[in-house]
Amino acid sequence: MSEDCLFCKIIKKEIPADIVYEDDQVLAFRDISPQAPLHVLIIPHKHISTINDASENDEKLLGYMLLTAAKIARENQVDEAGYRLVINCNEQGGQTVFHVHLHLLAGRQLTRLG
Repeated sequence: MSEDCLFCKIIKKEIPADIVYEDDQVLAFRDISPQAPLHVLIIPHKHISTINDASENDEKLLGYMLLTAAKIARENQVDEAGYRLVINCNEQGGQTVFHVHLHLLAGRQLTRLG
């Protein structure tokens, strides 16, 4: 964990968050500035600054994050209607917190990309 990382502080419960799921590998919480009716961030307990910093050793953890997102979508009954998963990387990719995180967006018609 990183001492000054916002998401590490949420994992350590030093900063409050609306947590929707947690286990020994990941924590998921509602985004404070939602871009859809359901906007959940899924973060690994392990601090990885960007997806570029992930290694082959993180392959299982990153896959686990995707499966966790699908589980949360099912629990929120948006799995059949559809949802979007997004990982931003670095500033031009839209990343603002430098701890890998997966956005789960659902609950309305999302605009097409490209």
